[in-house]
Amino acid sequence: MSSREHIRSLGSRAHASSDDAASDCDSDYSNRMSLDSFFESNGTSRTSADFSMRSASPAPSVFSMTSSMRAQAYKKEYGRDLNNYSDVYRLPADEEELERLDRQYEMFCKIMGKYSPLLHEILRDDGFEVKTVLDLGCGSGSWIMDVARDFPHCSAVAVDLVPMQSTDMPPNCRSEVDDINLGLEHFYGDFNVVHVGFIATGIRSYQSTIDQISHVLRPGGLIDITETPFSLFGPDKNPILFPDGTFAPPWVALWVSFAVKAIQARGGDIDSAELVPGYISSHPAFEDVVIREMWVPIAPFVAGNDPETMFWNDIAATMRDDIKAFMKSGRPLLLGYGLSEEFVDDMQQKACRELDEARIPLYAHVTNVYARKRH
Repeated sequence: MSSREHIRSLGSRAHASSDDAASDCDSDYSNRMSLDSFFESNGTSRTSADFSMRSASPAPSVFSMTSSMRAQAYKKEYGRDLNNYSDVYRLPADEEELERLDRQYEMFCKIMGKYSPLLHEILRDDGFEVKTVLDLGCGSGSWIMDVARDFPHCSAVAVDLVPMQSTDMPPNCRSEVDDINLGLEHFYGDFNVVHVGFIATGIRSYQSTIDQISHVLRPGGLIDITETPFSLFGPDKNPILFPDGTFAPPWVALWVSFAVKAIQARGGDIDSAELVPGYISSHPAFEDVVIREMWVPIAPFVAGNDPETMFWNDIAATMRDDIKAFMKSGRPLLLGYGLSEEFVDDMQQKACRELDEARIPLYAHVTNVYARKRH
């Protein structure tokens, strides 16, 4: 069994009557404000000075990236630094992209809070065992470093295709280099919490990954996944779809549709993003499943000065900037798919103009699912 909660955006009632809008605004705002915390080779993939994949050192480490290590970890494509390990995940791993991910993280913290409601309970220091947290596809590392700082008695592990390069790495946090698609058997039974956020673009089989997470977790542990389907939605909450050969607005939705094709061509299980709630709810290892849904406006297209409208328009402005930066980051993906620079640049310019004008009400659908592993 699972329960479903709706953390609704302002846009979910944008076309309601004024009385309905005021009522929904009050209830939605109180709901949001009450959410005080939310959101090869063998061995483990510990980060090491020789930068070998899945090395065996368990020691926390922060190191300077030498030129030879950078050459091994990254490759340049269309002016951006991409990881050198996975042919599936083709978004950049450079400073510009990490800064985008930091801003995105801050945005979702405003919407959902930092942690799942169960996280504090599960990571409580009980004096019996060291509590452990795993962040799969950690990106910039913002979430896992927050966990390490907020729960200093815990051991935090960040996994991604490139090492975290933070001079502020907490002593109880370590960065590991690994491709999740190679399997998680080396982590089985090791963690109290497994966190995943927006990794569908680089996963070959999300259902298989969730099954492996069920083995990684200790009994009573927490799985916490946030994903979004690679579609944009209209006011009726139906996805914007394009027949093959279409070159027409909404331009930003068209850009996303080409990104989906490019990701699928590389083996990404992008369609599974919207199936994650079902995968977890139907998995025999999990119980107490909670599904949170959000409809996030991608541009500030709703007029109004009430607190709820102002809150969501602020979120929408951040989402707009995030999508612009994401389209820039996705340029190598589309060019690598075989689209011409002229075509991609024209589509992106039209999409950016469309976002700035904020005339078309479009939404991203974001879902967070968390559950316990059965004892």
